[in-house]
Amino acid sequence: MTELLSSPSSLFAMTGLFAMTGGCIYMKKTKLTTQMLVYIALMLSLTIILHQLRLFHFPQGGSLTLGSMLPIMLISYRFGPSIGAMTGFLYGFMNLLLDPFILHPVQVIFDYPLPFMAIGLAGLMKNSLYLGVLLGFAGRFLCHFISGIVFFSSYAPEGMSPIIYSLTVNGSLIGAECLICLIIVKLLPIRRLLDSMGQEH
Repeated sequence: MTELLSSPSSLFAMTGLFAMTGGCIYMKKTKLTTQMLVYIALMLSLTIILHQLRLFHFPQGGSLTLGSMLPIMLISYRFGPSIGAMTGFLYGFMNLLLDPFILHPVQVIFDYPLPFMAIGLAGLMKNSLYLGVLLGFAGRFLCHFISGIVFFSSYAPEGMSPIIYSLTVNGSLIGAECLICLIIVKLLPIRRLLDSMGQEH
C-alpha cells in the first residue's frame, strides 16, 4: 500500500481504471435502441469532423476546435449521461487512433477515454444546457489536469510548478473550448434540435 501511495502513476492508474470500470458497468445496464445507435453513429461522425476544424493544436497533443464536444453533449441531453459517456468513450478511442500522443499507458486513460466520457456528465443537467456544458467540461478538465501534472511536467518551463503549468495549459485550452460551446448553444436552437431527435429512452 505504501508503494502504491508513493507512485502517483500507479495511484492514478487504479483511479482511472476504477472510473472506467464503474462507467462501463453503469453503461452496460442501459438498453440501446436502434434510434440511439443511429444518433450515436451520427454524432460520433460529426464530432470527428468538427475535431478536424482546429483553431489551434498543441505540439504535445490537445486541440482547440469549433465545438467538437457539442454532439456528444447533445446525445447526453437527449438520452442521458450513460449514453453520453458511452459515446464519449467510443470517441476517445477513435481520437487515440486518429491523433495519438502517448507518453505512458496511464496517460492514455486520462487523455483519451476518460475525459470524453466525462463530457457525458452534461446529461445530468439536461434542464439547464449551460450548466450541462460547464459540468461536462469540468469533468474533462479534471482528467487532462491530472495527466498534465503527472505526465507532462517535463514540458513545464524551468522553475514552473507542474500544477501551475497544467492549470495554465489545460485551463486555457479547455476553457476556450467550453466558451465556444456555450456560444454555439446560445446561438443555435438546441432545444428544437433535441426535440427532433425523438423521445428520451
